[in-house]
Amino acid sequence: MKKVTGYAAKEAGATLDVFQYELPNIGGEEVDIKVIYCGICHSDISMIHNDWGMSQYPLVPGHEIVGEVAALGKDVKGLKIGDKVGMGWSSGACMHCNQCLDGKQHLCNSSEATIVGRHGGFADFVRGHWSWVIPLPEGLDMAKAGPLFCGGITVFNPIVLSGVKPTDRVGVIGVGGLGHMAIKFLKAWGCEVTAFSSNPNKTEEILKMGAHHVVDSTKPEALESIAGTLDFILNTTNVTLDWNSFLTTLAPQGKLHTVGAVLEPMAIPAFSLIMGEKSVGGSPIGSIALTKKMLEFCVRHNIYPTVEEFKLEDVNKAIKHLEDGKARFRIVLKV
Repeated sequence: MKKVTGYAAKEAGATLDVFQYELPNIGGEEVDIKVIYCGICHSDISMIHNDWGMSQYPLVPGHEIVGEVAALGKDVKGLKIGDKVGMGWSSGACMHCNQCLDGKQHLCNSSEATIVGRHGGFADFVRGHWSWVIPLPEGLDMAKAGPLFCGGITVFNPIVLSGVKPTDRVGVIGVGGLGHMAIKFLKAWGCEVTAFSSNPNKTEEILKMGAHHVVDSTKPEALESIAGTLDFILNTTNVTLDWNSFLTTLAPQGKLHTVGAVLEPMAIPAFSLIMGEKSVGGSPIGSIALTKKMLEFCVRHNIYPTVEEFKLEDVNKAIKHLEDGKARFRIVLKV
């Protein structure tokens, strides 16, 4: 049994308190990670408040984990004690269903989420299946890498999934924790990037991230001025918007892809899709192999999220900073 100290919410919406628990004897294919950094994702906030109806308490959040291998089961492959690794939203998959065998482990119906029914990375140790414990490539900055394992792969996957080309004109809705990473990826991909933002005060900062254009999404005339010009739009917000206005900015056969967990049904007029052969899609994180490729892409192009660092013991202060909309743009906890 391994004793673990973390920070847990004891009930929905509660502040996090010190919480000690034990992990059972390690399984043959399991890995224990000594947590060094853990990002705070908006999904952690949603789980703390049980917004999705699947939280179990006490809940130790945290699923943007970077650390080193502390213990290994006897059947673990490709890892050794002391390896620098990361783990994100997924901590396990069945590894025998059609999705897993096809290299799409993130779509496994039996997948295990790091903070659903188990304790996550706001702690000194966390456990996962070896397949999702991903070695860090040489040269990756551990202090900034945590958010790549959830937010990063969440916005990287659609670029590959949708077949975005370097010659494409693309748009990103929302310039927050997800959106700012999407801009950096798409700029490095070679695209002409338009950022949709409701905050004019961010314009200069957004352009420094790599966006070529910034459009005020609160002004219908601004959207009308770029009608029919974009090949791909990635929505990173979790609020209801006038989706038809964004669809009109797409060129024929353009794609609107959402990774923002919009809780209300999205109102999509059929004729807005039909007349231009446009499409709407969505995705969660990405596969194990694609996560590894994303990390290599980040090292090659020196792409990292813009982060603010807090100590783990200041986790409630960090969460309030995020909930108040003050984070620029991801928060990382130092354990």
